[in-house]
Amino acid sequence: MRTRAALIALLLSIVLRAVIIDRIAIVVGGDKIIKDSDIDRDIRLVSFINKQKVDFGADARRAAANRLIDQTLIRREIEVGMYSVPSGTDVEKTFAAVEESRCSTTAQCKKELAAYGLTQQELKEYLSWQLTVLRFIDARFRPAVMVSDNEVEEYYQQHLTELRKQNPGKPDTLEALHDQIQQTISAEHVNQQFDAWLKARRQAIKIEYREGGLA
Repeated sequence: MRTRAALIALLLSIVLRAVIIDRIAIVVGGDKIIKDSDIDRDIRLVSFINKQKVDFGADARRAAANRLIDQTLIRREIEVGMYSVPSGTDVEKTFAAVEESRCSTTAQCKKELAAYGLTQQELKEYLSWQLTVLRFIDARFRPAVMVSDNEVEEYYQQHLTELRKQNPGKPDTLEALHDQIQQTISAEHVNQQFDAWLKARRQAIKIEYREGGLA
């Protein structure tokens, strides 16, 4: 009887430890959860992509929590709007580009990922999601963006020195740089609309922080 009781106590302690390790950190909208392990994985992935040392400090955890809240809100919108997702080929191309920029061989990349506590599959899923977000932003916000000729000319006057540095040896007239400037301004407007949308979505939905220091 004592042996059985001791075994039950041991099993309970293992279960309790597992719950503590992977506890719910945030609840978004009453039904979407962000776990402690999700925050941990996001920090590792972002650190790997940015070639930075992994930092699990309070500031890094808050930043990761905010990224994951934004992702949750975007996922809801993508599911409702049925936005397109990247193909497997697109993901593999992006993965190969990341490998090439980070490592000399695939084996080395596996080793580096392991050093960050990551797998190739986790990196591919992360890159697939990043591509999905980019497609969503472009489809959701770019159609409403209009750039006037006045905006282009004003940008040209204010950033001519910078534009010359970006285009060495090329004509620096307004006509020659018009399309480039228009694309730059358009991207800025898209980002502004996206940021405003995210802010509004955050204000419209309940976000419950269950881990201290993340709010």
